Amino acid sequence: MPKKLTLSIDEDLIKFAHHFSKETNKSISKMVEEYFLELKNQNNKNNMNPRVENLYGIFENQPIPDKKELRKMFHDKSNYRS
Repeated sequence: MPKKLTLSIDEDLIKFAHHFSKETNKSISKMVEEYFLELKNQNNKNNMNPRVENLYGIFENQPIPDKKELRKMFHDKSNYRS
């Protein structure tokens, strides 16, 4: 459930925010929300198990392989670290 948040921001940044909002057709509230979500996601990534963090983003630019291939990649990567 959305709630209000009052911010104190430099006047120049407010002008920029309004201009950018019009350019991107996105509300300032939405931009701030997305920014905080990104910070939250980065923070969650920093709290990952190191084994999981090593695999984070590995399939970003390619299709996800089948289970057997995933196991092999995980095993190879785990042995490489040891």
